[in-house]
Amino acid sequence: MTAPELVDFVARSLVDDPDAVSVEVHQEDGGTVIELHVADDDMGKVIGRNGSVAKAMRTLLKVVATRQGEEISLEIV
Repeated sequence: MTAPELVDFVARSLVDDPDAVSVEVHQEDGGTVIELHVADDDMGKVIGRNGSVAKAMRTLLKVVATRQGEEISLEIV
């Protein structure tokens, strides 16, 4: 499973409106940036209390990034 697929799967599992979830991948100087777009009503579910869910998703991405040998960051928009 690639990093964008992982983000998409986790986000769709968390939100009430999975059809509104979209993932965009951008290459930048520092590595890969994954942008996660969700419905406004689902933003709290993806971020979590005190950012706990977002932090967990970023931790999973660090594992994938280490395996692939590249830098990956997550932006929730």
